[in-house]
Amino acid sequence: MEIIRSNFKSNLHKVYQAIEEADFFAIDGEFSGISDGPSVTALTNGFDTPEERYQKLKKHSMDFLLFQFGLCTFKYDYTDSKYITKSFNFYVFPKPFNRSSPDVKFVCQSSSIDFLASQGFDFNKVFRNGIPYLNQEEERQLREQYDEKRSQSNGAGALSYTSPNTSKCPVTIPDDQKKFIDQVVEKIEDLLQSEENKNLDLEPCTGYPKGIHVETLETEKKERYIVISKVDEEERKRREQQKHAKEQEELNDAVGFSRVIHAIANSGKLVIGHNMLLDVMHTVHQFYCPLPADLNEFKEMTTCDIINNTSLAELEKRLKETPFNPPKVESAEGFPSYDTASEQLHEAGYDAYITGLCFISMANYLGSFLSPPKSHVSARSKLIEPFFNKLFLMRVMDIPYLNLEGPDLQPKRDHVLHVTFPKEWKTSDLYQLFSAFGNIQISWIDDTSAFVSLSQPEQVPIAVNTSKYAESYRIQTYADYVGKKREEKQMKRKWTEDSWKEVEPKRLNTQCGSYSLQNHHYHANSLTATSTVGKRNLSPSRAEAGLEARASGEISDTELEQTDPCAEPLSEGRKKAKKLKRMKKDLSPTGLYRVSPRAWS
Repeated sequence: MEIIRSNFKSNLHKVYQAIEEADFFAIDGEFSGISDGPSVTALTNGFDTPEERYQKLKKHSMDFLLFQFGLCTFKYDYTDSKYITKSFNFYVFPKPFNRSSPDVKFVCQSSSIDFLASQGFDFNKVFRNGIPYLNQEEERQLREQYDEKRSQSNGAGALSYTSPNTSKCPVTIPDDQKKFIDQVVEKIEDLLQSEENKNLDLEPCTGYPKGIHVETLETEKKERYIVISKVDEEERKRREQQKHAKEQEELNDAVGFSRVIHAIANSGKLVIGHNMLLDVMHTVHQFYCPLPADLNEFKEMTTCDIINNTSLAELEKRLKETPFNPPKVESAEGFPSYDTASEQLHEAGYDAYITGLCFISMANYLGSFLSPPKSHVSARSKLIEPFFNKLFLMRVMDIPYLNLEGPDLQPKRDHVLHVTFPKEWKTSDLYQLFSAFGNIQISWIDDTSAFVSLSQPEQVPIAVNTSKYAESYRIQTYADYVGKKREEKQMKRKWTEDSWKEVEPKRLNTQCGSYSLQNHHYHANSLTATSTVGKRNLSPSRAEAGLEARASGEISDTELEQTDPCAEPLSEGRKKAKKLKRMKKDLSPTGLYRVSPRAWS
């Protein structure tokens, strides 16, 4: 069933019913792109750790849009021993609800758009008729706006030209607006005196007396205008209730497709997906909240149950062959049926349908090992529980899945090497370099580095030694590579969280007069932080020059206190002198350091 904005409300009850009665669901998404920088090969390196894969997708894939969401529900009919399916294709688009709604910005990847177009994807259904949505924070803010708006409802006081954002203090009317306000007041007074006229149309403005009802409407061209009506108190309350009900309906419309995601999540039922990590990340990012900073937080907020494998088309074909048995399925009345022979791949609803069929075949195959064998394995069976909450990691060689419920697998990679080389090198050059080591596997990281796995771990030291005197390439063990990355991360954290924060605080005392804030720069403890380039420059101030001199024994503590009006107790000063001396020792000769902007923002 195809669902767009115009038929979403009328079919929402069917979606809810399908979710409520289903034994399990399968989902799939289509996106406006995959990677905004690295190639797909680099984005899905064969030796990514789960954390690295998560961070790559979070950085390079979340600015794309999930604009088609496929849902297929499966309910088992025990009488006829078959599954009844209901499939839905939702076209979603973040259409702004009103002027204060989020104006979402997203990117497209030409190859992805071209591929979907070649598959007959109708982009008009996305951009003209896509179902809107809000994440949880956007929904909360919108509800607060409605509550604030109702608290400032019309007819609530004497005419005082009160701003909606300052309910107690009348505002000063600008000279260029006084004439307009006077005209509005005159029109309203004429309306109140007239026995014939009941309504008055005005341009938008605020502040009206009692005895009238005010409503803002829009024309078909989205032009806003105000309708003012003479009403008694009872009629005013009735109209306010109608207005409130209309606003609630509009708010639900704005939440839109997110209501379907909430229903799936709240059902607590099994959700099946194919190569599903990207689908889950986009679903959380678009319809719930921004993705957490690290993988562990993502695991804590995510609960999905899936079984995955490789190419969906090939998987579906394989599961029709021995020893698997294709399941018996039938579309529910009123829902379109899919013909697997036509292969409507890359339509999200069809992909979700095929994913569900694959799951049924695999689950039933597990049942064949029971004694006695079972031809039907329920989605609630303990037989498939070991596969719950496992997100398949595409192309990772030795970590088959990301475990949402606990620690991830940590394979021993003592046979893996990290190689850096000139940008001109190709895969054939790497094969040539390692030709003496038998079969190898290459996983590109970027244009100048790759992982190379050897078939025999004992050959690793020999391979490393070959690069000792090489000028164009370097080889190191995987353990050394990871260790250096960890050290770099720790050094960065130490610099930003320890060196910077400990030396800075008391230097920011404005009474000292030693520092200036200009053009987004400030000087603090000999470091010039520039948010635009992310570098620090070593340039000792007078106070720090004194600290250095004291550290080297050139001046006394008393002399330093006399030269520094912000001098601290001697014990603290000595500590900072030692600290500065250690910092000076660790700094590179250039005096330029790249740091996180958060260190000074």
